[in-house]
Amino acid sequence: MKYFLKCFFLFMLVTAVSADPGIIRIGSFAESGLEGWSEKSFKGKTAYRIVEDAGLNVLQAKSEGTASGLVFEIEYDAEDYPILSWRWKVANIIAKGDSRIKTGDDYAARVYVVFPHWFFPKTRTLNYIWANRLPKEAVQVNAYLSSAVMIAVESGVEHVGEWRAERRNIVDDYRRAFGEDPPSIGAIAIMTDTDNTGESAVAWYADILASRQ
Repeated sequence: MKYFLKCFFLFMLVTAVSADPGIIRIGSFAESGLEGWSEKSFKGKTAYRIVEDAGLNVLQAKSEGTASGLVFEIEYDAEDYPILSWRWKVANIIAKGDSRIKTGDDYAARVYVVFPHWFFPKTRTLNYIWANRLPKEAVQVNAYLSSAVMIAVESGVEHVGEWRAERRNIVDDYRRAFGEDPPSIGAIAIMTDTDNTGESAVAWYADILASRQ
């Protein structure tokens, strides 16, 4: 019965956030603002707010030596919805940002995929980052946590100020990062942070979607 209820709840959640059963909408900045997102602060608070950009409501993030993220809790099987897509834009990268060292672990924009474990140290994350120096498509273990792997989806200043559309296969990226198939996803998160370098950053995020193909 518990398994049935869990499956029924997940089905209702998926159909509630998307009219298309092949797509899960991870919240909707355009339609419902920050509904469903909760904030987690690590140092101060990055300023998150809904703004209009080119006629569409999007999320703007401003960090000034701060580090807080927004988390959307949602459970689903990565094998069923392996594709994660989103659009983002940054006003700048972090001059002192360097993913190899703790003092440089800041990013103008990043999207997390969280794979929770009942024993928290075993919780793993894929961190899709707009890298400062790490080459595009490079993969690197986080300077703080070996259970967090950084993947440079964008890098450097070439596309600063431009909206960039991203599309990632979570299953493939997880296998590449951790050498095995992924467990269930428990949350999607975003963060713009500059707490280690003390710099400032501004970024914009559009709706995030999970899909079957």
